[in-house]
Amino acid sequence: MEIKLILSGIFIFVGCFFVITASIGILRLPGFYLRLHAGSKADSLGQTLIIIGLIIYEGFNILSLKMLFVIIFIYIANPTAAHAIAKAAWVEGLKPWRKRND
Repeated sequence: MEIKLILSGIFIFVGCFFVITASIGILRLPGFYLRLHAGSKADSLGQTLIIIGLIIYEGFNILSLKMLFVIIFIYIANPTAAHAIAKAAWVEGLKPWRKRND
């Protein structure tokens, strides 16, 4: 088995782990802002690792350059969108989740 195939498989597996973890975080975490945090950070990392794995598998060519641009777009779009959504929720008066002290 080639080292390139093993390395790309590791990157794709770890990326899928982060995407699944982000999905579980969205479902399990309480509060809007915590869910937004899980969805934006872990999902960006997972997508990046998956694309890096695909770049390693494909090798250096025009397709890998396009995938590199997708990574750059993800790192510009995901934090910007998460910030805009969080700011809109804050402006509308949505308070952060706090643990109740009974």
